[in-house]
Amino acid sequence: MNETLKRSVSGAIYVILLLSSIQYSTNENFDSFFILFGIFLVIAVFEFCSLVKIGKIIPILFAGSVYFLTYRIANASKDETLLYSIRYNQNIALIVLIIALLVSVKCILFLFNEKTTTLTSFSKYVYLIGYIILPFLLITKIPFGKVGYNPKIIISIFILIWTNDTFAFIVGKSIGKRKLFEKVSPKKTIEGFIGGVVFAVLAAYLISKYYIKIIETNTHIWIITALIVGVFGTIGDLIESKFKRIAEVKDSGRIMPGHGGILDRLDSVIFATPIIFLFYQILNYVS
Repeated sequence: MNETLKRSVSGAIYVILLLSSIQYSTNENFDSFFILFGIFLVIAVFEFCSLVKIGKIIPILFAGSVYFLTYRIANASKDETLLYSIRYNQNIALIVLIIALLVSVKCILFLFNEKTTTLTSFSKYVYLIGYIILPFLLITKIPFGKVGYNPKIIISIFILIWTNDTFAFIVGKSIGKRKLFEKVSPKKTIEGFIGGVVFAVLAAYLISKYYIKIIETNTHIWIITALIVGVFGTIGDLIESKFKRIAEVKDSGRIMPGHGGILDRLDSVIFATPIIFLFYQILNYVS
């Protein structure tokens, strides 16, 4: 099987699994959504531990336990238990968000610090928790709006990620001349970055009008989401590239032939997620 065919097949399987698990879930039963992202989390933790060269068993057990608790909290709406009240306790989500945002700032400093060529043991675990585990917890909260589980929200975010990545590549390949961050990712260009953001904004407008079908005056919500995806998704991609450069590897893993690992597929969305979640919390507070 040639490289292009392998890449196409593995990419199609990934997209089908992702969309079907999200779409198949309902407000009463969202197990498939949680199960798939739980699997993604375990694989991402395994890959990250391999990248930074730390033990895998304890981080995987920790990530799995925290994720399972998140799942139980989400499921607690079915019965009157202590977890039922925890589900609606925004303080928990706020703490997770604050930690994830603080680590995101640390990740950005790490990206732009040219002197950083090694990581301390403490930093490795900080990144593991704040850069990998906590964003996955926030991803599982994003589809739950005021009326319960809404698959269109998370599907739309992934469409924006894919649109940004695809057109950043196409525009960069076609007219890209100025390098965006050559020392970390030699192929990315400023023209490609701008092209990806522009097409993501266009996709956001179409999504808001024809897929989610919100009123015209609220389309700015999805346009801002697209800008967040375009900017912070690209930064997330660059940050993972720097981790790989330090580890001296091309891909985070080999689970997806032609694409690399799960981190290679989700690096943009996991870094953009805390910012998107913060934006939605601000919207809820203002409204």
